[in-house]
Amino acid sequence: MTHANARYLAEGLAKIPGVELDPATLETNIVWFDVRGRMSAPEVAAALKEDGVLIGAYGPTRMRAVTHLDVDRDGIDAALQALAQILS
Repeated sequence: MTHANARYLAEGLAKIPGVELDPATLETNIVWFDVRGRMSAPEVAAALKEDGVLIGAYGPTRMRAVTHLDVDRDGIDAALQALAQILS
């Protein structure tokens, strides 16, 4: 189920303006993506953390999300909504 959740997350991320990601490259429960716009990846990660979403920054634009067993669809939807709001 974690890989199915990772695919769901990747497909959702790909729809958010300012996120660069090719869901076809996903092979594990780790989802790498880039953010483009007015905020750096560390700034986005800090803003997400304030919303209770833990997605790591790995450089100025690179981010990593991991779908563990305790991450469900509701949590993914909340993370997608928070990220879309932050990047808007």
